[in-house]
Amino acid sequence: MILFSAFTLPAQDLHFSQFFNSPLTTNPANTGFIPDADYRLGAHYRDQWSSILSQPYRTYSAFADFQVFRDRLDNGWLGLGGVLLGDVAGSGSLTSTKLYLSAAYHQMLGNSSLLSGGFNLGWASKRINPSRLTFPDQFDGQFFDATQPTAVVLSNTGVDYLDMQVGINYAYFPRADIYLNAGYSIHHVNMPRESFFSDKMDNDIIPMRHIGFLNAILKAGPRLILNPGIFFTTQARAYNGVAGLNAMINLSEMGDRQLIAGVYYRYGDAVVPMAGFQIRDIRFSFSYDATLSSLSDFNHMNGALELSIIKRGNYPSHPGRQSLCPSF
Repeated sequence: MILFSAFTLPAQDLHFSQFFNSPLTTNPANTGFIPDADYRLGAHYRDQWSSILSQPYRTYSAFADFQVFRDRLDNGWLGLGGVLLGDVAGSGSLTSTKLYLSAAYHQMLGNSSLLSGGFNLGWASKRINPSRLTFPDQFDGQFFDATQPTAVVLSNTGVDYLDMQVGINYAYFPRADIYLNAGYSIHHVNMPRESFFSDKMDNDIIPMRHIGFLNAILKAGPRLILNPGIFFTTQARAYNGVAGLNAMINLSEMGDRQLIAGVYYRYGDAVVPMAGFQIRDIRFSFSYDATLSSLSDFNHMNGALELSIIKRGNYPSHPGRQSLCPSF
């Protein structure tokens, strides 16, 4: 079962447990959707199943997004950004590289709500090393012998295609201490083909992926802000649901230093504790997927670790811009 999982899971889309720290891969409408700043820069790293695989799944990303035309559009603005994704999975060194450019428009609806819509368009590339693969006809009854000839022929070792995502967001902030946000996005709306074989088949088409999320930022006290969230995604017959809460604790008079702690749960799979800290406008977050499913019999609950760093800032012309969400 472990070998079967290692062979099939790379076909699924890249994902992060800290979905709230990967805004542009969650929903393109998040581009420029920054309630407490004018711009945002971030990097993310995930290492999965290193305790049971000789070649664990390693995923990384870097992104940036900016708000523009805030002083030219009536109660709205445009968000522009981009994200770079990379992943190496399995013994065949299946390497994925994706680069997306993203845009979104954000329109205030009165004084207490905001509606956003966005899309991204990008280039995706996958490469594989056939010399590191073995196939069923190379199995001698006990072992796979890579020196034996195989009838499996890969027509190419690389695949490139265009990819597109769309999404919408809605935020509601009736008071200075309450902020609610919901979003929905569809990935691979152009349903590109992805195959290392020359023959076209129905399963070459990447199925659309649907993502929905709901989160809140609630100021529970002068030094405490709570951030509950729910994330759900489905693609073909696969699904992934994550729910949890993190808290930000103010350690300084002006909120320049904050301690972050929380816990999330991925349905049927893992509990994900997280911790972090923020110094001025830079936030560091660390989380670990502790496996709870039957896979824990093999990996001893050693699932995946994630590291995230995000910097938010304001333009020199907006040094003291009012935040749309609760803040210290």
